[in-house]
Amino acid sequence: MQRRRVTLILSIGVTAALGLAACDNGSAGEETYELRFNHVLSESEPFHEGFLSWAEAVEERTDGGLTIEVYPSAELGVEEDIIEQIQDGAAIGQNTDAARLGQYVEDVAVVNGPYFVESLDEVEALRESETMQGYLDELEDQGLKVISFNWVQTHRHFFTNQEINTPEDLNGLRVRTPGAPIWQESIRALGASPVAMDFGEVYPGLQQGAIDGAELVYANIPAGSLHEVVSHATETGHILLVNFEVVSAEWFNSLPDEYQEILVEEADRAGRETSQVMEEEIAEIKDELVDQGMTINEDPDVEAFREAGEAAYDALGLTEVRDQIWSEIGKE
Repeated sequence: MQRRRVTLILSIGVTAALGLAACDNGSAGEETYELRFNHVLSESEPFHEGFLSWAEAVEERTDGGLTIEVYPSAELGVEEDIIEQIQDGAAIGQNTDAARLGQYVEDVAVVNGPYFVESLDEVEALRESETMQGYLDELEDQGLKVISFNWVQTHRHFFTNQEINTPEDLNGLRVRTPGAPIWQESIRALGASPVAMDFGEVYPGLQQGAIDGAELVYANIPAGSLHEVVSHATETGHILLVNFEVVSAEWFNSLPDEYQEILVEEADRAGRETSQVMEEEIAEIKDELVDQGMTINEDPDVEAFREAGEAAYDALGLTEVRDQIWSEIGKE
């Protein structure tokens, strides 16, 4: 697989693990810093281009003092393992979600709950939430520095081989979802039987009948050729998939203040731009899927799904947390 490299990793050993390399950057004694950034998506997805844009901007603004090498398709390893390495201080970054971060600060998982946020504006408003900022501080205390959380992969919908209009239509269907509790309880609340499965296993899982469907964003379908094994899309929009860019707090704090600001500013900038690109590409993706024979239900009973989703918050004790954050961002 071809991989675009933003820079060559020059250092090994303990200093590389901490992201502090004494490389010759044109000035004697000047330190350079390097970050290897891992994500599970393919090179064809907009997020990969967004991460490359972030890396290029950081390198340019720091005159090569801070560089990022982007690894798609989980080339550095499994997401959960990478996060553990990040906690230990490794100079690695990971694109992740609130569900996985909920394993460290339980209540932050609420961000992945059904219909928690429903627009890019609401995601931006989360920055003003005192409760959310408190969760980010708790994560940092555990070694995980969230440098941006405005990377949004659009709404998740159900993709199956039969028509779906209400939660009752999902009864008995085994639907793939990630394994974290908020994902599992959300899909169970919406009517299906959740099956924890890595994204790379979805195609064979559908092909072999191990699962009856999956809940994903539109961009995942052509990227994984899933239109070959599912025939129906149901636009429930049950989760707006907010992503978090995480690095080691120890590594981040080793950076000069200027580099910290640049890393955060460019991550936020690239996140906003990439999220908008993904929104704009949905219409084209849908047209392609219809041309390939997929049936798209644009008008299921979303209100019924919204009401059903309440059970997920109740099951995980997150209703009060959700309501508090909604109050802080002006959502009713």
